Amino acid sequence: MENHSMIIGQRPDIPWHAHTMVTGQNHNSQPGQALKPENGLGENGNRHMSMPHHHHDHELLLDHEIASMPHHHGNGEPTEFDGDDGDLDHGGIGQPSVNNPDNQLVLADQHHEMGLSVVDNHNHDLAGPLSFHQPELVFTNQVIQTRTTPPPNYELTVGQEFPDVASCRRALRHTAITLHFEIQTVKSDKTRFTAKCASEGCPWRIHAAKLPGVPTFTIRTIHSEHNCGGIAHLGHQQASVDWVANTVEQRLKENPLCKPKEILEEIHRTHGITLSYKQAWRGKERIMAALRGSFEEDYRFLPQYCDQIRRTNPDSIASVYVNPNDNCFQRLFISFQASIYGFLNACRPLIGLDRTVLKSKYLGTLLLATGFDGDGALFPLAFGVVDEENKENWMWFLSELHNLLEINTENMPRLTFLSDRHKNIVDSVEVNFPTAFHGFCMHHLSESFRKEFNNTMLVNLLWDAANALTLMEFESKILEIEEISQEAVYWIRRIPPGLWATACFDGTRFGHLTANIVDSLNAWIAEASGLPIVQMMESIRRQLMMWFNERREMSMQWTSILVPTAERRVSEAIDRARTYQVLRANEAEFEVISHEGTNIVDIRNRRCLCRGWQLNGLPCAHAVAALLSCRQNVHRFTESCFTVANYRRAYSQTIHPVPDKTLWNEMTDLPSQGDGIEIIINPPRLIRPPGRPRKRRIRSEDRSSVKRVVHCSRCNQSGHFRTTCSAPI
Repeated sequence: MENHSMIIGQRPDIPWHAHTMVTGQNHNSQPGQALKPENGLGENGNRHMSMPHHHHDHELLLDHEIASMPHHHGNGEPTEFDGDDGDLDHGGIGQPSVNNPDNQLVLADQHHEMGLSVVDNHNHDLAGPLSFHQPELVFTNQVIQTRTTPPPNYELTVGQEFPDVASCRRALRHTAITLHFEIQTVKSDKTRFTAKCASEGCPWRIHAAKLPGVPTFTIRTIHSEHNCGGIAHLGHQQASVDWVANTVEQRLKENPLCKPKEILEEIHRTHGITLSYKQAWRGKERIMAALRGSFEEDYRFLPQYCDQIRRTNPDSIASVYVNPNDNCFQRLFISFQASIYGFLNACRPLIGLDRTVLKSKYLGTLLLATGFDGDGALFPLAFGVVDEENKENWMWFLSELHNLLEINTENMPRLTFLSDRHKNIVDSVEVNFPTAFHGFCMHHLSESFRKEFNNTMLVNLLWDAANALTLMEFESKILEIEEISQEAVYWIRRIPPGLWATACFDGTRFGHLTANIVDSLNAWIAEASGLPIVQMMESIRRQLMMWFNERREMSMQWTSILVPTAERRVSEAIDRARTYQVLRANEAEFEVISHEGTNIVDIRNRRCLCRGWQLNGLPCAHAVAALLSCRQNVHRFTESCFTVANYRRAYSQTIHPVPDKTLWNEMTDLPSQGDGIEIIINPPRLIRPPGRPRKRRIRSEDRSSVKRVVHCSRCNQSGHFRTTCSAPI
């Protein structure tokens, strides 16, 4: 350790005189007078240079790779030192610290940092294995190194005890990671543990054993000298997933939304090692599983959870079904009374059906039935969780949906369903709602069309055909598609237009062509889908509770008669209607002449020849012109679901909180069978597929908007570039 210089940086919270130090030229050198007792270099007896484990004096951190040198404790035994995961913010000379951003050497209190202490003894000699020749005292603002490593803050000594072999291995792992050397286990069983440095030829070695009659493990021998120089790479063999989990446990408790990338950055900053993204992700998942409880426990809590929903939200429906043979979970159905009341009394008679695969341990599928409020936003009505998606489970879900609507209304409204027209959904709707209309979701249709032809212009024309209000306009768009591609028209003709085209659809969609509910609710369903089942449903319930309250308060600020979107559309119609000429035939029938042509309006039956009034529920510009000509209030001729009063009624009910599960036993008893044996619900018997689950569903862009059409400069055709052109010239 020849010519070892010391670099000291100033820390603002320590007086300047505390940084002044003079070292001697040899072992017999005396500490300078500036090293005063209040700075930790006291004058008590028998002081020496060491790494004490329990010391109340102040210390000076030295710039050296402590891992490569042995230090002698009071008993003369060589020791090794271990870093503690719970205290990773120590800094040293040449190695930046979390709490020392300027990378300075500081005189720190032993209660906060652990390092080498330099003290004088009775004969003013410096005791210890380090000798200092040609010392230099240099003050610096910053020291830059490749690794940003905290020094160890406790030592491994001969005679040190651990509760078990796992604790011994854990302490040794912390030491190896902190001092940047890797270890190799030689022997590990219930009574012995031996490890050595992983570098070939390095003499470092440690042995611990369990003495007879003593429950603890004790370190017997340590050969603490290294000649390998430590590891040269930035990774570390001992940085396992378990170590990552223990390291970031406290941070995840404070911030469960911490991302794996942030975990990687923190570990690199505090420990100077680089890990893979998968290690950080698995470490986070392990801690989150411990914090949120087991998936199996949540299945057992389902009967109690359903009881709590019915107790806190009266008239709500919450039912769980199991396989009678093995009590394995099969189905869960939940619909809150606030949603049922709002849908039946204030929403459009339109229901969207969708589903999403869960990302939890036992997978499963979340089925959703969603209405639409007067402002066009989604209005969640019912949720179902099933072990797998199949015809039987869809039949059950829609049967439950039919029952809740039938129970809560005297006259079942004639509904319109929107879905991706999956065969299981189609058959289930026909059985449970035989009089309902069922439309195809244009989002799924256009995506299939795009994959087949990959032509933006064709996709835009398909959307134009779907939005056309009259058969003439619809056929006009189909002819435009035919001029570009005969194959595309043949593909479209295979699907009955009555399932997807507004002009041919028998029901009323109110302008809704898509039912991609999961994409719309992706922001909060994606995170919830990976939780245990009770926590997932609680996450959904909390979102609905806040959603209802926010919309209720927002609507109280509105002063118009109609909801904002409807008010805007009516205002636009009024502006266009001012240029139209109106001819009155009788008290109800009008002829409206515009630059678009002539349309006949019947204000008694709320019909217009353009079909805009009857299809959208709001007066079209032709109807507005007729109403204004006879001095009628346009707002009175809109569907009631578009009024602010109905919107407030939709969100007038409250979704109430559910108590924490620790209080459930005090409120209700577990459900039991007839013989008094309580029902224990087991998880579904499903095998999780390999690989990391996707945490976020990729949101598809809205295809209803017009996209930019590209042109080929080689063949002058649309839909592709010159580089991808395959047309013969």
